[in-house]
Amino acid sequence: MRTHFKQFISIFPEVKLPVNIKEESVHALSQENKALPERLVNEFILPYEEDVDELTEFVPCFRIAGIKDFHALVYWKATVMNYQYVLATFTKSGLLIDRAVIAGTFSDGKVITRSFARLDDDWTITIVSGQLEGSEENYDASSSRTIEMDLLPDGKIVPLE
Repeated sequence: MRTHFKQFISIFPEVKLPVNIKEESVHALSQENKALPERLVNEFILPYEEDVDELTEFVPCFRIAGIKDFHALVYWKATVMNYQYVLATFTKSGLLIDRAVIAGTFSDGKVITRSFARLDDDWTITIVSGQLEGSEENYDASSSRTIEMDLLPDGKIVPLE
């Protein structure tokens, strides 16, 4: 096992599924969980992330309990106008298997896109996304989009057909 990987995953508290991830989930998690040391972010997150600058922030959310062959972690990534919950899977030795953005909020200055996720105990991930024009005040739920993904036994994250 890579030297610091055990320390890295220990920062993510284990949770049993099902779990709902909402926009405000990060507030409670950031108060309860320890911060990720910079050296662990540099070793286990930054090599797989794009659009990272000195203002980018990472918050550990949780590790899915009961998985024996790999580790599945969720962390929050915050950049300017882009907040993402990322599901990342790693081998037992700390090598990335797969990663996917499963929830978050993004704005291009005109449209705000919000996504919420539910991770079920059968390892299905349901993502509901919706958009709101900057000038609109009321969200139209009929414009929502639902995407389903599966977390496979080998750690891959795949869309359901």
